[in-house]
Amino acid sequence: MTVTIATPRTASAEKDKDPALIRWLIFVRDRGIFVLWAVLLIAFSIWASPYFASIDNGILIANAAALTAIFAAGIAVGIICGALDLSIPGTAALASCVCGWLITHGTPTGLAILAALALGGVVGMINGLIALRGFNPIIVTIGTLSVMSGAAAGIAGGYTISGLDSLVFMGTDRFAGLPAPVWITAALFAVLTVFLTRTRDGIRMMAVGGNAEAVRRSGIHADRYKVLGFVISGFCAALGGIVTTALVTEANPAANVSIIFNALTAVALAGVSLAGGRGSLPRVLVGALILGTISNALTIKGVSPYWATATTGLLLLGSLAVEKWVSTSVSRRLVQNASASVHTGTR
Repeated sequence: MTVTIATPRTASAEKDKDPALIRWLIFVRDRGIFVLWAVLLIAFSIWASPYFASIDNGILIANAAALTAIFAAGIAVGIICGALDLSIPGTAALASCVCGWLITHGTPTGLAILAALALGGVVGMINGLIALRGFNPIIVTIGTLSVMSGAAAGIAGGYTISGLDSLVFMGTDRFAGLPAPVWITAALFAVLTVFLTRTRDGIRMMAVGGNAEAVRRSGIHADRYKVLGFVISGFCAALGGIVTTALVTEANPAANVSIIFNALTAVALAGVSLAGGRGSLPRVLVGALILGTISNALTIKGVSPYWATATTGLLLLGSLAVEKWVSTSVSRRLVQNASASVHTGTR
């Protein structure tokens, strides 16, 4: 029988190996999405040459990803603070129809946009206040989705509201060579990123998503920040609805539920923890760009759009699996290291 004796050198090697593995796993979670996008850009530049790797096509990808990114920002902020909002398609449709109705009834365009954005925030606040009563936020926002969809159809009379040419400055117009939605998305992500990472309220909001009870015991009003998360989510939904309206110059009362699918995929690709408390909006933006990149390349090669939908579904499942694997592996390694340190110290 062979007996293996652990020498100090072996133990030290194992101890050095685990932190390196943990750092690699965390890198995969936090920076892997940038590597994935770079690989896709290189692969598609070769596969879809010469049309893919051009400035004009890059602008098309950014413009296509802008809408997904706006809705994904709302979902990401909600998830980070522990409040998943599924009413986003209904809120977007309602804001779109309210904005369109006001414009066609003589309201100045600027006031109509502000009213629609404020309405999105109010819907978010209502979602948050109801959820605080102990109801499941997912069930609450599904109910709100139905209510908002019905209200949008009622305002529009069941038909699209056309003739909204005054909104083109948020849709098809270009500034410095880039479409308006790209600038709007960049501004939104810049503001929200600074808010979440550089302000007291933003940092507290992320802390509430991680452990609301611990935040509450420290004397911070945790419920207030959960409601704020819903308000931001509703605002982003309304903004996305208005930009969608601006692109086609008509307001559609039908809630497009595929918005949730694409936005959630971008959020999952970004490694945002569905348990709350952790996430990065710049990575969410890259997640939306990855979806736009894949769809664009498949279109160039003449692949059916149904395959793009299937690819998006596979990416969602794959990103959830990777997130689960990385989180479990990191936690297990940290626990093992802590246990080993305790045993070593007691000898």
